Amino acid sequence: MSDTRTTATLAAIVRSSRPVSWINTAYPFAAGYLMVTRDVDATLIVGTLFFLIPYNLLMYGINDVFDYESDLANPRKGGIEGDVVRDRTAAARIHRAILIACVITVVPFMVWLLFAGDAWAAVTLVLVVFGVVAYSAPGLRFKEKPFLDSLTSALHFAGPLLYALVLTGQPLDGASVWPAWVAFILWGMASHAFGAVQDVRADRAGGIGSVATVIGARATVRVAVALYVVASAVLLTLPWPGAIAAALPLAYVASTARFWNVTDDTCEAANRGWKTFLWLNQPVGFVVTVLLIVIWNGWA
Repeated sequence: MSDTRTTATLAAIVRSSRPVSWINTAYPFAAGYLMVTRDVDATLIVGTLFFLIPYNLLMYGINDVFDYESDLANPRKGGIEGDVVRDRTAAARIHRAILIACVITVVPFMVWLLFAGDAWAAVTLVLVVFGVVAYSAPGLRFKEKPFLDSLTSALHFAGPLLYALVLTGQPLDGASVWPAWVAFILWGMASHAFGAVQDVRADRAGGIGSVATVIGARATVRVAVALYVVASAVLLTLPWPGAIAAALPLAYVASTARFWNVTDDTCEAANRGWKTFLWLNQPVGFVVTVLLIVIWNGWA
């Protein structure tokens, strides 16, 4: 393989991992682990690196490989929302490289982490990674099973947090714990459902099922708004000052509700809301970080 082709393949592998989204999975693990242990150790470093890059390559890379045909027909693919190699010969080569890269990068971290905690932590990690594979892999394709698709997608992001809590021995039913992960899952389900709205026509044309293709664009938007509202209500049960976080899902309510009356024929308009979602995650993440710092230091 020429140097130019090698460079192009490596660049395609990196793009397939969605660098803009790396923080979305590494942060929940690192924050959860640090808030419990209050210690920077090898497990924190290895786990954060795993959920930063290999985990995202596995999640999005497999999706790019096995959703190739439908992605070719999807007008929003080809940039920050998913790379598409138009040349089929090049795509076949790159897809093989992506799958090989997934194995090479994921397996060593997985082996290390499986021995970093007890059996429950190992089982949790295996289930989280299984969900990532099952979402897109042939024969499983959870992404084509309406409602299970949104739950599985939500666990892609809440899973690293849950794993961190189990790994550190933190009870999941604590008053300052369960509202956080339950609300996170609800937020994730709402976000996935809303993200599926913009692809209703493309998915139907490609024979791909989703929560949005089943119940329609308008109903899906309204379900997403309701889930965001419930997530906000759940966060209100957190001890002060954590309850301040209840205001955060309302920002997504405001953004998503703009498409309250969207139809299947106008579903692509929801892409504007999805782009808002992508940048909205940044200030929301900042506020979460500030809250965690305040709680960490006992300033409130």
